[in-house]
Amino acid sequence: MLRRRLRHRVLAEIPAPSGSATRLGALRGAELDAYSNLALALAGFRAVLTTGPARSAVALGLAAAATAQGRRVALLECDLAQPALAGLLGLSASPGLREYLLGEVDAAQILQPLVLAGPASGRATEPLACIVAGETEAEPAALLDSDRCLDATSKLRRAYDLLVVSGPAAGSSAAPLRALADQVDTTIVCGEKREIPKRLPISVDGLVLSGEGSQRS
Repeated sequence: MLRRRLRHRVLAEIPAPSGSATRLGALRGAELDAYSNLALALAGFRAVLTTGPARSAVALGLAAAATAQGRRVALLECDLAQPALAGLLGLSASPGLREYLLGEVDAAQILQPLVLAGPASGRATEPLACIVAGETEAEPAALLDSDRCLDATSKLRRAYDLLVVSGPAAGSSAAPLRALADQVDTTIVCGEKREIPKRLPISVDGLVLSGEGSQRS
């Protein structure tokens, strides 16, 4: 399959996070402003997939900004091969999406609330609902392309105002990324401009550029 060139508009430019932040969820004012503008640019979409080097940080920033705006938001980590969010946010690493897709746990067991810190607390009416990837899965494509995964994302779209999906790396196996792209409304590529791949196996709708020294997943 031909890989598509990235010729898309820049949706947002995110400044590098401060080294003084205690966690990724504690956004500075400048970061929150940038992510709030990104949330507005994506206001017409109910489900957003992030990929690229800064996918985890941008997914979290977007979800936090939308939550601070008073929206009900779910953050779903679907990078089953390289889980990152649990460690970044101090959440339980398991059970997560992998265990749910294998039928080992039910939905209530994988939802973890995250109370936002600093300026991101904003007008939030409830915590950000987080679902981490769970234990590492060497062959994630079959799970992400399953009816159970499609049912999960469909239910999250109905239950929340916005579903933000932190996806696999842009340069990883194409199959997991394609499976997720079919379950969302839009896909954005995130990272420093020089690190973003020139071609992708899926269609994308925009770029989010992160500053030098920004957090990478």
